[in-house]
Amino acid sequence: MKIAKIVSSNSHIDYVGRVIDSLDVAEPPSPEDYGFAQFVSLPIGENQEIVGVIYNSMLVNPEYASFGPRLSPKPELGSFSPDYLNEQGFLIGILLLGVTDETNKNTHGVPRRVVPPGQGVFRIKANEIRKFHTDSNDCLQIHYYSQVVAHAGLFAVPLLEAIIEQLSLDCSESDKQRLDVLKQTLAWQRAFGGMRL
Repeated sequence: MKIAKIVSSNSHIDYVGRVIDSLDVAEPPSPEDYGFAQFVSLPIGENQEIVGVIYNSMLVNPEYASFGPRLSPKPELGSFSPDYLNEQGFLIGILLLGVTDETNKNTHGVPRRVVPPGQGVFRIKANEIRKFHTDSNDCLQIHYYSQVVAHAGLFAVPLLEAIIEQLSLDCSESDKQRLDVLKQTLAWQRAFGGMRL
């Protein structure tokens, strides 16, 4: 399901997407489709996709700063001014995590390709999330951990905790134990990481 399109970037792996709305499609995505820690894909060519995760959101409301008088109430603007568009919307921050190539091989890390403006952003289903995080030995992997810590800022720990929570729902007992250790480490960082001695 298409949920957004890329409008800008902050870096090579930190992109901003505008959530599509009723002006773009008849059935826009629901808020659950573009929530925090939702995995997304950005198709790039034949059978390749960049995989990312939503780590931030921002509201766009150009009307907030317009304190001038209105000539007509908002419901009547559509008939009196047909070119009036509701420019309110949502922007989402997308952190790129890796690539799935044409042979279905998953690579975690910084993608080489630059994502162009207007690129569609699609929600990933649970089975595809699992596949992206599984290596050839059917073991869970999160090789983008340091990438998230370096680029997600204050959202890094909550984002990693949310990712671990999602991955814990469908994994082996040994993988669940590894995730629990990582979760405890993150909890410790959350509790004591901000303290300066």
